[in-house]
Amino acid sequence: MKILVTSGGTSEAIDSVRSITNHSSGRLGKIITETLLEAGHEVCLITTLQAVKPVSHPNLTIIEIKNTVDLLQVMKDKAMDYQVLIHSMAVSDYTPVYMTGFGEVKASQDLTEFLDKKNQETKISSKEDVQVLFLKKNPKIISLVKEWNPKIHLIGFKLLVDVSQEHLIQVAQESLEKSQADLIVANDLTQISSDQHKAYLVEKILSKLL
Repeated sequence: MKILVTSGGTSEAIDSVRSITNHSSGRLGKIITETLLEAGHEVCLITTLQAVKPVSHPNLTIIEIKNTVDLLQVMKDKAMDYQVLIHSMAVSDYTPVYMTGFGEVKASQDLTEFLDKKNQETKISSKEDVQVLFLKKNPKIISLVKEWNPKIHLIGFKLLVDVSQEHLIQVAQESLEKSQADLIVANDLTQISSDQHKAYLVEKILSKLL
């Protein structure tokens, strides 16, 4: 079977030296990929430069991306060629638009003007005591996958922090419906440690505790 896996965390540039990212290491995607390869599947792993990766394997292709725009393009190009997508990558919800000092923002009569601005400096000056960073929402890539390949078996992930089991499953079910995924793996960060990883498999009809 041909399986597409994503891992690691995207990074959204503020300027040439600063970025917004997350703590995803890619470890889960690495384990998933290694398990699939051991079972004889052909795997394409879409991951990031910083993420941990499996060792080279004849049935493994690795594609490295940086940000959400890169991920969108690669997944759109690859989705039709695979039967399963296991989307464990932590994708940035927002990307930087413009960063400026608080004084410029305070003096503005219309904050929407900043949504069309771009920083011209390669490295934004740090002379300001307070900076304001404008962000725009990224597209929810998992919700586009079924448009690209309606037949693909789509597995997504939902991570929350310190919530009740009921709330975690409810949010996972909502994600399942919005993305048209076949399965959502729901996790609570407080239940993940070096020796255990509790997760809920949330399907359209029922959920199972691992």
